[in-house]
Amino acid sequence: MTRILKYTEYLYVAVAFFSLYRIFTDWNTDRQSSYLFIFFAAVSIGMFFFRRNYRKKFEQHKQDNQQ
Repeated sequence: MTRILKYTEYLYVAVAFFSLYRIFTDWNTDRQSSYLFIFFAAVSIGMFFFRRNYRKKFEQHKQDNQQ
């Protein structure tokens, strides 16, 4: 279970990097879609840290219950 959670964290990082790429390439041509990708990048980075924190709490809770 924790393996899957670890991989989903990095999917959010991948989405953030893709969004940042689209922001830099489309800023001068299509500013409206760039604003949308700024939102996606911010949400993806926030979700990465949220999921990482949640996974670490889950692992700690699991470790505490085994002892």
